[in-house]
Amino acid sequence: MTADTGLPARVTIHEVGPRDGLQNEKTVVPAAVKAEFVHRLAAAGLTTIEATSFVRPDLVPQLADAEELFPLLRDLDVRLPVLVPNERGLDRALALGVREVAVFASVTESFARANLGRTVDESLAMFTPVVARATDAEVPVRGYLSMCFGDPWEGAVPPERTVRVARRLIDLGCARLSLGDTIGVATPNQVTELLTALNEAGIPTDRLAVHFHDTYGQALANTLTALRHGVTTVDASAGGLGGCPFARSATGNLATEDLLWMLNGLGIETGVDLDGLVATSRWLAGHLGRPSPSRTVRALSHEDPVDTQPRRPSP
Repeated sequence: MTADTGLPARVTIHEVGPRDGLQNEKTVVPAAVKAEFVHRLAAAGLTTIEATSFVRPDLVPQLADAEELFPLLRDLDVRLPVLVPNERGLDRALALGVREVAVFASVTESFARANLGRTVDESLAMFTPVVARATDAEVPVRGYLSMCFGDPWEGAVPPERTVRVARRLIDLGCARLSLGDTIGVATPNQVTELLTALNEAGIPTDRLAVHFHDTYGQALANTLTALRHGVTTVDASAGGLGGCPFARSATGNLATEDLLWMLNGLGIETGVDLDGLVATSRWLAGHLGRPSPSRTVRALSHEDPVDTQPRRPSP
């Protein structure tokens, strides 16, 4: 633990930029650029990088090149989990030698129907053989839970609804759960309430990660609250990219650079180089044709999205 703070000494950043960050971009990014993005993230010290998703190409065109992209990453000595929505997606992933997968469940009925075209129970039934087959193949499964705090159609989400779906995913065999504030409405007291409820339901903190969006500027405060509760895995997206194509009110993910700036200031180790990460996000911003949403990227870059060399402000 860091001195006098009750915080973990080290945090694992689960980088979601190549998948969750890019999935909502309207302009399709070439596979070669995505591959270089992942390589640059790994060079900056990130050891878990969610590479892509094996979804139907017509549903998420940005990720239609999964079979082309993944072989371009085989030289990397990092964890490269991918999202699989069903058994067909799992088949495609396993055929390429993927060693970690994730499933994406909704806590609310409205989003389950919008995202998967199924009820919550029907989607969990769909994941049952996916998790079982992956586990049999010694491929660990991460379970994402979306809309853990609020839903654009249903409003505030009571903790017991998240606990119910979380318990089901654990019982299916998911190794870790990521708690998603998909539309960015959570506040620190809600984070504490949910984490406590999950612990009371028999789900230990070491099997939990957090995934905050920054719609109301609460992502870092919520993350700090989770860290004080004992969470040591935090999802973030380089440059603050991201959203959700099935929930228009879902704005950008917590920027990895903003998270890293806070963790560095707290004395928490991550193994990630901030300057290298900033340079990577500025490089990608040049390909996307717009500046990075990350405050830290902008602060260290003098608001210049196309210059690939980060510069620190003068004293």
